[in-house]
Amino acid sequence: MRKYQIIKTRTPMPQQDPHERAHNFSEVALGYTEEMAIKEANRCIQCKTRPCVKGCPVEVPIPEFIAKVAAHDFEGAIDKIKEKNVLPAICGRVCPQETQCEAKCTLGKITGSRPVAIGRLERFVADWEQRVKDIGEFDEGTCVDLSGKTKVAVIGAGPAGLTCAGELAKLDYDVTIFEAFHKTGGVLVYGIPEFRLPKKIVQKEIDNLRECGVKIKLDAVVGKLYTLEDLEEQGYKAFFIGVGAGLPIFLNIPGIELNGVLSANEYLTRVNLMKAYDPSYDTMVDSGKVIAVLGGGNVAMDSARTALRLGAEKVIVVYRRSEKEIPARREEYEHAVEEGIEFHFLRNPTKIIGDEKGFVKEMEVIKMELGEPDASGRRRPIPIPGSEYTISVDLVIMAIGTRANPLLTQNIPNLKLNKWGYIEVNKHMQSSIPNVFAGGDIVTGSATVISAMGAGKEAAKGIHKFLQGKLDDS
Repeated sequence: MRKYQIIKTRTPMPQQDPHERAHNFSEVALGYTEEMAIKEANRCIQCKTRPCVKGCPVEVPIPEFIAKVAAHDFEGAIDKIKEKNVLPAICGRVCPQETQCEAKCTLGKITGSRPVAIGRLERFVADWEQRVKDIGEFDEGTCVDLSGKTKVAVIGAGPAGLTCAGELAKLDYDVTIFEAFHKTGGVLVYGIPEFRLPKKIVQKEIDNLRECGVKIKLDAVVGKLYTLEDLEEQGYKAFFIGVGAGLPIFLNIPGIELNGVLSANEYLTRVNLMKAYDPSYDTMVDSGKVIAVLGGGNVAMDSARTALRLGAEKVIVVYRRSEKEIPARREEYEHAVEEGIEFHFLRNPTKIIGDEKGFVKEMEVIKMELGEPDASGRRRPIPIPGSEYTISVDLVIMAIGTRANPLLTQNIPNLKLNKWGYIEVNKHMQSSIPNVFAGGDIVTGSATVISAMGAGKEAAKGIHKFLQGKLDDS
């Protein structure tokens, strides 16, 4: 029996120099080499309790795939991952492993050192597969033909929908994804910048799903072009709704109607999905010399770092709590700091001030202090009376959250929603309509990519049981 040596030091991830990457859209993290991956995999002590698996929403067999990496069996490693995860290259890049699988790592707990770099190893293995397969242009002739099987419609091609579709295809269902946009991927392509998640990575993962027999219809707005009744007439027996929660939230303060105030959704969609980051595309996008981003989550970090790359002289993130409470991934926050983003903590906007032509010129903010914890567990920010002051800005990006878009849900009779407009589901991800299932942000509100994938996976199980007549409420 192999004895594992305790290796406390984590293998660093190579990355672009901060001063260089702040001016380009190439991927920041460069990935492990084979030697680095094997070295890091050998840190795993292969504990019997496997707590890391319990921390993974899609239950990837983490110790098993890492053991194969350590043994230089990269093909075996990717096969292990894909038993549970249909989007490994994406998860290895954007999942918050530090609060999920890596947070449970036994090595980190018993030594007080950094846990095994599970996410980086997953990314390495997925990237290795893509290099070996050398996927080029997608060939429809490589697809599995599931025509004639029971038909299931998946509405929304984000992480929840893609995962649900992939799992259903494994179960031999004829699955079609209906996507409202002209590109597949949902938030993976319109929300996450190229420097964090290259679009070619997303496309390759989607092509893998299509090879498994998943069909995709783009520019297909269910709720407008199609109703569920229309799709039932076309032979679809069950539905999964994974449309996310993409309706932006704006602060209720004076000045939000000014030119130069926009949502992070619009800003990132123009840059990412419509390729405003590429000079060869004639995509209009608001720009400014001094840009303020409101919020402290990953979307705020993405917006701020994107603005810097598009040529802003100064980018300021305004967040109403302290650095300790910032909800963004620590790595993304640290990358933003390294790149020169300014952070104004314990500040909250009170008004946006325009010039005589109706364009943003200043923003008034008030200083805050932290009181007792609120429902989120974080200390509640309280305004300090009389502490207002103004800062000069010419663009304000609101990255303070999103809510459910009613475009689809309001057009489905008898679909039960909660008071916030999100779909209510049971433990099987089944809605109030027996053949309609849902998951991801349209159920939970804004959450992580991997949690949406976990919901899609559970929904696929529920749909399979429902179509087999084996779904119960116990």
